[in-house]
Amino acid sequence: MKEEYSLSHLKELEAESIYIIREVASEFENPVMLYSIGKDSSVMVRLAEKAFAPGKPPFPLMHIDSKWKFKEMQKFRDEYAAAHGWKLIVESNMEAFRAGVGPFTHGSKVHTDLMKTQALLHALDKYRFDAAFGGARRDEEKSRAKERIFSFRDRFHQWDPKNQRPELWDIYNTRVHKGESIRVFPLSNWTELDVWQYIRLENIPIVPLYFAKERPTVEIDGQLIMPDDDRLPEKYRSEIKMRKIRFRTLGCWPLTGAIESEADTIEKIVEEMMTTTKSERTTRVIDFDQDASMEQKKREGYF
Repeated sequence: MKEEYSLSHLKELEAESIYIIREVASEFENPVMLYSIGKDSSVMVRLAEKAFAPGKPPFPLMHIDSKWKFKEMQKFRDEYAAAHGWKLIVESNMEAFRAGVGPFTHGSKVHTDLMKTQALLHALDKYRFDAAFGGARRDEEKSRAKERIFSFRDRFHQWDPKNQRPELWDIYNTRVHKGESIRVFPLSNWTELDVWQYIRLENIPIVPLYFAKERPTVEIDGQLIMPDDDRLPEKYRSEIKMRKIRFRTLGCWPLTGAIESEADTIEKIVEEMMTTTKSERTTRVIDFDQDASMEQKKREGYF
């Protein structure tokens, strides 16, 4: 009798992502996995660990530190990398930081360009990485929806959405000339709900900020911002209120809005995701600082 094998939806996604990660490791000389410390990065890191188990992944993690990340994110990053034996590279644009660049003083657009995009491009050149994994998903935002899994970047790290390589039958073109590179997105076909269900299935550790808890917040331009240090401008300090909140996405604390929620367990988060109708990117200020904001940032070399 012929046996039939079938994979669950999550296991199909897992298999596809592991194949992509292994393909990069075999085809590129010097890949790196960009680690934002968020839920998607946590899933991507677990997939990389599974792809090469019982050995270690043949590439490092790299975090671009904007100097405005939540303290809980930084603590989680260092503890996770140490506990799981990852080589961790942390890069920052120290020149801009010493010049006082920040979201409150210079606005989200300038801050993101100097502290994230330019810091990333400098790091990619510094270490001569020819491929960089990212945790972006197509369901997050319209410009990411049209980007290939293997996304070609020219020698200036720029992306041209009108000049993308075909990916018929899951065949990926990995050829690049000297100075060119590829951004690779193993989670392209995942949804936010898939990510949370996989976190539950694999018991993946994540930053506690994803779970609902009473936290100090202030409303700024329609977003609930959680002040994480003493750099909150004086004019907002009298408006701080305690609310039960959690975050659907994590980034620089002045640019990342929270949502009011009762979801303080993975099970409750999954249940909440089944009824939500808005993308988590609606809580990221940087996505709305200009028309076609994310696409323009990606053209310039952003994640």
